Amino acid sequence: MALTERFENDKIEVVGTYKAVQVRRAEVIEKDGVEVARSFHRHALSCGSIDESDNFVDTDISGEDADVKAVCNAVWTTTVKNAYKAFLIANKPAAE
Repeated sequence: MALTERFENDKIEVVGTYKAVQVRRAEVIEKDGVEVARSFHRHALSCGSIDESDNFVDTDISGEDADVKAVCNAVWTTTVKNAYKAFLIANKPAAE
């Protein structure tokens, strides 16, 4: 009886005007090659953020799997990043 565990990104979705990338990662447990359990974890990525001087900071995707990186690099164009930066600046909380 051999139990094995593997992970796979079973769903990668691009949503919204600013191309947020949502990732569903499955943890699959197999017994002698037959799946006996599956659980999921989700996380979402935006293309970046702004710092205290309103400079755009790209999201670090270096820790993501290759398939997630490929999707992010394809959809996070300069146009998308510039639009998201403008949105973030326009919606900053007022200074106290």
